[in-house]
Amino acid sequence: MLIDLHSHTRPLSWDSDLTPDELIDLTKKAGLDGICLSEHDAFWEPERVAELGRKHNFLVLPAVEINTESGHVLCFGIDRYAYGMHRWPDLAIHVRAAGGVMVAAHPYRRQMPWNQAKEEEYEAALNRAGANPLYPACSALEGLNGRGSEAENAFSARIIERLAMAATAGSDAHTVPDIGRCATEFEDRIEGLQDLIEAIRAGRCRPVRLDTRARPLQPLPA
Repeated sequence: MLIDLHSHTRPLSWDSDLTPDELIDLTKKAGLDGICLSEHDAFWEPERVAELGRKHNFLVLPAVEINTESGHVLCFGIDRYAYGMHRWPDLAIHVRAAGGVMVAAHPYRRQMPWNQAKEEEYEAALNRAGANPLYPACSALEGLNGRGSEAENAFSARIIERLAMAATAGSDAHTVPDIGRCATEFEDRIEGLQDLIEAIRAGRCRPVRLDTRARPLQPLPA
């Protein structure tokens, strides 16, 4: 199954141009099997997510992207914000108590050096990024981000390889062109949030690039 683990819609994510209906419909048309709504520090009500799934006859799951002092974290299994979640140890406690999992989003961000030609600088940046104390608390790192460049995603892949961690992918969709660029492929059938959590925790997933397979997408008519 192909599921986009990372997406944003308005108004819960202030920087997104996408409505939930538009995102879900175009993700479905791009050939994916499901999507997670992971707004910035904002939570969907489970009933509303289930309603969207029924409306579109599509797997729609709740998630959230929490901004912590050590980087952005995709969280699956929590449904409300608690004070202190901007500190990753506190966030990890809440996620663990809820039986959820964490995935570090776009690990290249603010880590990859501007000058990649200097091997020593690149190596030092990889060492610093790999030492992020947040990562051992995560079940996986985002190896492909749909808005990241080839070089940025390659940097993430190097970190994942060094840490021998599971990898995921997400479009990080904020606009129509972002949709369908990549997704996470799951070995198991995912029918709900608990299935997703268990598969990520077990590392039974991998990032998949879809650019060459996804059809060009156009905005839905008004």
